[in-house]
Amino acid sequence: QGASHAATRLLGLQEFKAANTVKINPDAPQKNARFLTLEARKTLLVPTPRLRTGLFNRIVPPSGATKEILRICATSQGIKEYSVPVGLDGKARVDLVVVGSVAVSEKGWRIGKGEGYADMEYAMMVSMGAVQADTPVITIVHDCQVVDIAEELLDDHDLTVDYILTPTRTIKTNCKRPKPQGIIWHKANSYEMLEKIPILKSLRYREKQTGKEVALQDEHSDLANANTPAVLEGSGMITTVYVGNIPPSVRVSELKCALREFHATPLRLNWQGAQHRAFLDYKDKATAESAVSSLKGLSLGGNTLRVELAKNQRN
Repeated sequence: QGASHAATRLLGLQEFKAANTVKINPDAPQKNARFLTLEARKTLLVPTPRLRTGLFNRIVPPSGATKEILRICATSQGIKEYSVPVGLDGKARVDLVVVGSVAVSEKGWRIGKGEGYADMEYAMMVSMGAVQADTPVITIVHDCQVVDIAEELLDDHDLTVDYILTPTRTIKTNCKRPKPQGIIWHKANSYEMLEKIPILKSLRYREKQTGKEVALQDEHSDLANANTPAVLEGSGMITTVYVGNIPPSVRVSELKCALREFHATPLRLNWQGAQHRAFLDYKDKATAESAVSSLKGLSLGGNTLRVELAKNQRN
């Protein structure tokens, strides 16, 4: 209620006027905020729902779009029809972040729906260099969602906000609490999370390459189970996995390194760099399928690789 009116308060904020690129979450209450951003001819980035296929979509309205078309671009339907994905190497620089909240305090402390996606998206933007410590964060809520929140409820991965827009007021929080500094791997993430959010795998791989500590919460318990032999399915027929969309800049050594990293080292690797592809042989179908699921969403050299069981299996 009143979401549309509350969003118009963006227009009075100097931070909005000065922003070129604005990131806004895809939920319905922020629809007018997305429309106003497009109408002001700013670049609009919207996270992909549940981060399943990447981090952002950039909304690209058709040239000469009318207000009606811009309104469609601001809906979930428009995000499907009028957008292009922005990968980790998209060099996005975000000037303003708009998030939804379930509750927020005048001190700038927010509570989301509890799944942690807004915190995760922000942490990923920090890791990509898309936001800086002083990038303003705004939330748009109803007056009844502005409540006192005990500081004990906040953790160091929780995102705080600088402005709260409601149907009746604009609140500047002057929040001094630092925003998350990036992804806190040992806390928030498990292998299950990496399976759900493929782009996290690529980020973790990149951070590991730079020497960062990226052990996960369940990594230690996982090692204990790693030595139990897998049950073999069928007669150990060699199964081949196809890896495509490999950029020309990537060397075979980089692919090998990524395969080791994701515990997907094949028996044999057939590298066809000129054709932008490689074939990996595994000892049986179960191992091959597990490699495919581990490597899904991996990006090398700026491309998200295509990974699937090869169509023609040789005996």
